[in-house]
Amino acid sequence: MVGMIGGGQLARMTAQAAIALGVELRVLASSPDDAAARVSPTVIGDYRSLPDVVAFADRCDVLTFDHEHVPLELLRTLAQMGHGLHPAPEALRFAQDKWAMRERLQHAGIPVPAWRVVTSAVSVSDFAAEHGWPVVAKRILGGYDGRGVWVLPDAAGVTGLLAGSPEEALLVEEFVPLRRELAALLARSPNGEVRAWPLVETVQRNGICVETLAPADDPPASAVPIAVQIAALLEVTGVLAVELFERADGTVAVNELAMRPHNSGHWTIEGARTSQFEQHLRAVLDWPLGDTTATAPVVATANVLGSGDGPLGGRLPGVLAVDPALKVHLYGKEPRVGRKLGHVSALGAGAAAARRRASAGAVALSGASV
Repeated sequence: MVGMIGGGQLARMTAQAAIALGVELRVLASSPDDAAARVSPTVIGDYRSLPDVVAFADRCDVLTFDHEHVPLELLRTLAQMGHGLHPAPEALRFAQDKWAMRERLQHAGIPVPAWRVVTSAVSVSDFAAEHGWPVVAKRILGGYDGRGVWVLPDAAGVTGLLAGSPEEALLVEEFVPLRRELAALLARSPNGEVRAWPLVETVQRNGICVETLAPADDPPASAVPIAVQIAALLEVTGVLAVELFERADGTVAVNELAMRPHNSGHWTIEGARTSQFEQHLRAVLDWPLGDTTATAPVVATANVLGSGDGPLGGRLPGVLAVDPALKVHLYGKEPRVGRKLGHVSALGAGAAAARRRASAGAVALSGASV
């Protein structure tokens, strides 16, 4: 049995892949209302509680995750008890801790933005004197989907972010002038087998990925090899997503890492021979990995974001009537403004048309612009 800690939409879509493979998947969810708890065998518990997680782990053959927030010391305790974790705690650390990740990648010669750990407004200003304003400040632990990330236009913007103690340290980075943002997605098994999907372009709004286009047009040759290098360097098992900045000159720098299925890979459900969810299960079970070839020349995916306009189900038939070829995935979440409630994928021959179709479907479902 595979145990997945976290009951969000990633666990929900992994459960769907598990059914086809005949794999028994059990989810540790915080609430019976969590997205995965509505469709999968579930244990209700707190991922921060050692007794809860140990009781869950004792019923599973291997453990994996739909988020990176399980405390590292808890994971190390599980590993010491003999439980199989994929990824292992010492790999997952680099998805949790931005300081550790930046330091490790830079030491290995992997390109990252200029960065520094700071504990005072003066040190932020010193960094900006070298690299220019604005600068990007990030929480070292715990930030995601734009939370815990601030673009600081000048020294005045630092007020309130720092208390001048090591406990309040932040990571600051140069503000990278972008051509676009990219994501390299791959899976690595415990025996070292690696399969990568085509590089994708991602569109971010307010720190949230709202759209992906696969494959990215004119992809930088270095992007996927960098992701493969990182997977081997950190001994990742399972899916690894490497978020990248592409500069105007075509060079890339690593922004973030995720060691789980990822928003940038939702297109693979219909758009690749093997979805990221099936591949993640294959990897954590150390099964042979699947073919990652795309099934269409272009796949565009748009997130459905809550608008506060009530449930989505009533709008779905109309969306499907307008474009029967759209593929819609709803996550079973209670609607809330700005919340990711689902995604829409459009497969086609041309990027512009696929993007229009996916976006139109997502807008019609959510009532909010994506």
